[in-house]
Amino acid sequence: MATIFAEAVLAQTYKTTDDQGHVTGGPAYYISKGLGSKKLAAFFSISIIIALGFIGNMVQSNSIADAFQTAFSLPPLLIGVIISALAAFVFFGGMGRIAAFTEKVVPIMAALYLLGGLIVLLANASHIIPALKMVFVGAFDPAAATGGIIGAGVKEAMRYGVARGLFSNEAGMGSTPHAHAMAKVEKPQDQGVVAMVCVFIDTFVVLTITALVMITSGALNVGDMAANPAAENMAQVAFSTVFGSFGNFYVAICLLFFAFSTIIGWYFFGEQNVKYLFGVKAVKVYACIAVVCVALGAVLEAPLVWNLSDLFNALMVFPNLLALLALSGLVAKAARGGDALRK
Repeated sequence: MATIFAEAVLAQTYKTTDDQGHVTGGPAYYISKGLGSKKLAAFFSISIIIALGFIGNMVQSNSIADAFQTAFSLPPLLIGVIISALAAFVFFGGMGRIAAFTEKVVPIMAALYLLGGLIVLLANASHIIPALKMVFVGAFDPAAATGGIIGAGVKEAMRYGVARGLFSNEAGMGSTPHAHAMAKVEKPQDQGVVAMVCVFIDTFVVLTITALVMITSGALNVGDMAANPAAENMAQVAFSTVFGSFGNFYVAICLLFFAFSTIIGWYFFGEQNVKYLFGVKAVKVYACIAVVCVALGAVLEAPLVWNLSDLFNALMVFPNLLALLALSGLVAKAARGGDALRK
């Protein structure tokens, strides 16, 4: 939450307008203006274009295809074509169409998913306390949880825990500052508070409910998870313990809204960096490549897609964190109630 507060404050501080008069901003701008390093800003921009605009959106389409194959027995190639066609419609519609889609879909998808999760938890209420105990024992006394040599297990838990946690709330990645830069607020720190609330809802509310649903329902299978940490159909198994076969459909539809809105958002984040590097004229080329990646991601093997995503996510994190550290004095001033930091 502190990290994303800094990102939002700096995004507001150093935002600007593009050739068409649209507000734009993000790490590339506060790295180049705040740190005075255009090379590092360019490295970040290239990394995020690949990490989110291309590879990240392949992960999302892969998740959708896997869920729909499980729920409806539909071939991944067909799902990929449909998702890429819908994405192209939004991508080429410009910022207005992107905003109109996300502001309507995101609240609905979140409410539906949380409602379903709470129903599952109520159905398994007697298992909630043991589930919480399992979480804390596993975190603070892993030897008791595993009963054996735990070095490799802890290493893998840390590796996937950090990677998936970062993938979920994106705090520190440098992706969400592009959206925070566009907000209309009186002071940068106002948007920083909004950003903190978003991370709290995502991590503490949505992810905690998801974890408890999987544990209390009995869907968690440690052996299978170790063999395939990217397995996303575990949620479908969990919901099916209460909703029956409808659980598969329910999660597939929720995942469609979650993942597709993420595709739209990540495309937009990449677009801002395409504009920074190459100007507005290059956006159409970027959109075409992004559409192809969405279609391709649906038919690739999940472990390959996830590993590529983790690699490029790491590449974009480092220059962003360097900027946050170097500009932390400005962020601290804003946190103490200082005036807007724009020069």
